[in-house]
Amino acid sequence: MSQRTFFYCRVSTTEQTVSNQVLAFKNHGYEVNDNFVVSENVSGAVTAMERQEFRNLYEHKLYDGDTLVVLKLDRLGRDNIDVQNTIEMLINKGVKVHCLDLPTRDLSTAEGKLMLQMFSAFAEFERSRIRERVKEGLARAKAEGRPCGRPPKATPSKVAELRKSHSLIEVAKLLGISVSSVKRLQAEFRKK
Repeated sequence: MSQRTFFYCRVSTTEQTVSNQVLAFKNHGYEVNDNFVVSENVSGAVTAMERQEFRNLYEHKLYDGDTLVVLKLDRLGRDNIDVQNTIEMLINKGVKVHCLDLPTRDLSTAEGKLMLQMFSAFAEFERSRIRERVKEGLARAKAEGRPCGRPPKATPSKVAELRKSHSLIEVAKLLGISVSSVKRLQAEFRKK
């Protein structure tokens, strides 16, 4: 049975670094070997097992008796369900999971499991509230006549302008849209 300690770090943007997370591990008394630090740059919206480095860690490095340390619970998954599934999967493999932002570090104990469920429920509640506020904001903007969502890649007039000197395929490539979209926008321009 293995008894190694791995450290998983995740950041969302290329401007961020994992150095603060590694420093936090050291400040909490862990002896951090760089060979056992697994880090990646991936959005928190991606499930744990869809993250390349985490999946590789789970499938090829972690063994029964190992410990996985994370700074925060949200490093382990996209939402409450994903975090719960990820931790259960790790525990079933015999891996202890330590999370430094919880009062009880070891999530594989009964106390740790209770703590995990409570914090995950609050996190899920907060995400739901954020989604509700975004929907309310979009509805208000729509009611006020303001445009919502991503601006279109192409407009009928832009397509018509480019079609003067380019083929359908060239226009599609220039604008990053499909040929059928070029045809549709060109037809809209002609109707005007």
